[in-house]
Amino acid sequence: MRPGPRNLITDVAGLRVGNAQDARIKSGCTVVTADAPFATSVSVMGGAPGTRETDLLAPDKSVQAVHALVLSGGSAFGLAAAQGVMDALHAQGAGFEIFSARVPIVPAAILFDLLNGGDKDWGNNPYPALGRQALAAAGATFDLGTFGAGAGAQTAQHKGGLGSASLVLDGGITVGALVAVNPMGSVTTPSGRQFWAAPFEVDDEFGGLGVDPAPGLVLPPSRKVSAMAEQGNTTIAVVATDAALDKAQCHRVAVAAHDGMARAILPAHSPMDGDLVFAAATGARALDDPMGQVAMIGHAASVCLSRAIARAVWEARAEPGDTLPTLRQELGLVAG
Repeated sequence: MRPGPRNLITDVAGLRVGNAQDARIKSGCTVVTADAPFATSVSVMGGAPGTRETDLLAPDKSVQAVHALVLSGGSAFGLAAAQGVMDALHAQGAGFEIFSARVPIVPAAILFDLLNGGDKDWGNNPYPALGRQALAAAGATFDLGTFGAGAGAQTAQHKGGLGSASLVLDGGITVGALVAVNPMGSVTTPSGRQFWAAPFEVDDEFGGLGVDPAPGLVLPPSRKVSAMAEQGNTTIAVVATDAALDKAQCHRVAVAAHDGMARAILPAHSPMDGDLVFAAATGARALDDPMGQVAMIGHAASVCLSRAIARAVWEARAEPGDTLPTLRQELGLVAG
């Protein structure tokens, strides 16, 4: 397996990703959409999720495909980003036709970034407009780090961010991951100088820092403000493939992808995190060995997600008013 040409989730043909963010409020959102509706399911393993329209993604529910997925900051306020995306898609003529009505399906998940130093004293909820902007910006390339849903994200020790990665399986199936990293846990080892995801790095994609030579599992105290460390966290992700998966198979891939979160963040899936993975399939490639290939797609999704988590933190950039340093600042690679 090797990364696709962009090493982004958009190496899955037909997918597009768009970001929108506001530096003043230190928050934003990210939209995943496609050339046609796509099969999607979800797995929630954190204890504090914030979601919209995720119940209908269960394999036994009637809706078989969605038009877009939204990852957003803003805690519960950020769920409104999906409404902005839904309204914009409707204006474009997208949606499932039900007699004279037309309904776009836009599931969403949010992370808590309300205590990160940004100005949250808004009059009108900014997230519907951010959702529309992110959809309008959707394309094959997009920025990582302090952009989109990762604009205000934080880990236990450093700024978080938006990350992505991809792999092409030996048979030609493409798998990718997109993630907004805002966990209670730490993405770096106790030394603070290496990533937990280091064993999965490809071509120095998150700095080539290597595996921490010092053993140890005791993590330093969180640097997040206490209320955020105790209550406001979450890592939210989308994994995707061009394979022809149904909703039940997508759900199995979403479950497997959580392994990648647990390999890259310690601890993960806590009662204070809303950790969630959407799994999407565009259906371009038929399967000839469904059980075996779904297993490999799930494995590739977990590896991509680990790599994407580390890339999110590596690509984070310093901005005025930050309450945590970037990892590159901590390592002395950029000015503090």
